[in-house]
Parts: sequence; C-alpha cells; structure tokens
Amino acid sequence: MIARLGGALLAAVLALGAADPAAAQQRQVRIATEGAYAPWNFTGPGGQLEGFEIDLANDLCRRMNARCTIVAQDWDGIIPGLTAGRYDAIMAGMNITDRRLEVINFSRPYAAGPHAFAVMPNSPLRAMPGTGRTFSLATQEAELVAILNQIKPLLRGRTIGVQTATTNSAFLTQYFGDAGATIREYRTTEEHDLDIAAGRLDAIFAAVTAITATAEKPEFRGLAPAGPLMSGGILGRGVAVGLRKADADLKAAFDAAIEAALKDGTISRLSEKWFKTDIAPRS
Repeated sequence: MIARLGGALLAAVLALGAADPAAAQQRQVRIATEGAYAPWNFTGPGGQLEGFEIDLANDLCRRMNARCTIVAQDWDGIIPGLTAGRYDAIMAGMNITDRRLEVINFSRPYAAGPHAFAVMPNSPLRAMPGTGRTFSLATQEAELVAILNQIKPLLRGRTIGVQTATTNSAFLTQYFGDAGATIREYRTTEEHDLDIAAGRLDAIFAAVTAITATAEKPEFRGLAPAGPLMSGGILGRGVAVGLRKADADLKAAFDAAIEAALKDGTISRLSEKWFKTDIAPRS
C-alpha cells in the first residue's frame, strides 16, 4: 500500500513538472556584486548581501524567470571574473563607459546620478567653485572645465581619495592629474571614507549617492559634496548590468526586465528606499 502511494506521489510530481516546462527550463544566473559599496550593495551585520542592487537583482530575476545566485567579488577583479566565466553578470554600481565596452557588454541603464568631491565640515575646500551646480560632461564640458580649472589651484598639495579602477579615478587622472594634488587610490570606498574621517585625506571623489549614505553615519556627520555635481563623459552613461559580449540572449532578458521595472515604478521605489531620492534614468 505504501509503495503504491509512493508511486502515485512520484507520478504526480513528474506530471506537475511536465505541465510546467518553464520551471524545468528555468535559467540559472550567477550575479557578482562588490558587497562593499553601500547603499548600492554591501554586506549586512548578519553577513548577508543587502542594498539597492540586491533588491533590484532579485526583482529582475523574478521577471526573467531566472534562478539567481548573488556573490561578492572584489571590485578590482570583477570584470576579469566575468570574462573568465566565474559568473554571468555584474551588478555593482558599474557605469557604462567606452573603455569597458571594449571588453564587455551592458544592459540598458537602471540608475543614474552625479559624482562630486566631498569634504568634512571644517575643510577649507568646503566652498569650492561650482558648489551646488550640476553639469554634464557630455553636453557642458567647456563650461565645466572652466570651473575645474578654478578648482585646480585649491587642490595643489592636497591628497584626494578615490576607489581604484573606477570612472571616478579615471576622471581625477584626466582632469586633475596635473593639479599638483596626490591622488590616493583605495580598493573600496569604505577605506577612503575612513581615511577622510581620520584626517588623512583632504577630500574624496565619489558618487553623490555613496557620499550621502556615508554622511548619515555618526562618525561621518558633516561630510558633504563640494564643487560641481558631474555626470556623463568619462564618468559614464548610467549604471547597468555588465555582461559578456557573447551573451546576447541574457542581455535581451535583462533589458526587458529593466524596462518593465522602470515602467511600473519598481526602480523608483527601490531608489527612494535606499537613497531617499529617485535615481531611475530618465531616458
């Protein structure tokens, strides 16, 4: 009797699987994130990955009918890990740039936002030229460069912190490499945040979303952007999913899922949750 019941149960399970071929063919996707870039992605007190991109990745995977695994990967090895096949996608606050497009592909953008210098409240750099104004390097480069040239003398002899291998470090090299400042690169933004709080840096250069999140912590109270808020050009064309060039079908799946999440307001809601502002791209 028990054997007959077991056989019937097995037959029912097999029938259910046959009736739902999509479940049997569910796409397996391994996504890498940095895990050290709050509030985009970070490791929470319980050791679990949290943040805007973790919530968004789970939402996109549901829309794609994909079974996803999210793993932490050091930033400076994240693109080589993708091209080597250790995972299938990157969601780590990564901006689309021409240089990266030489190696990998990207989905359509799911986020956008400015970058800026940031200083502590007692800094003489607090009122740098252009503070509070927003510029795009793609459309206002000449006007912005005029302001950056006013900032250069103020940075002479100063030490500026930035995360290595980022659009932020590329920006500093291109526009301030001859300013007489020391550009000190760090493996993570968390490391340069600690150094500016300790007085070992005069300023940092980072995404404004990351600066704002850091400033909410008691030990960084008063940290604030200084100088112009900048985007476009060498700073990138929006944050997107990094993908191997050969994975055109996966790109199409992410593009469709992101489009749907933008259209129904999910990305805006997650932005408000994690950044207290909407960083969904406008086009």
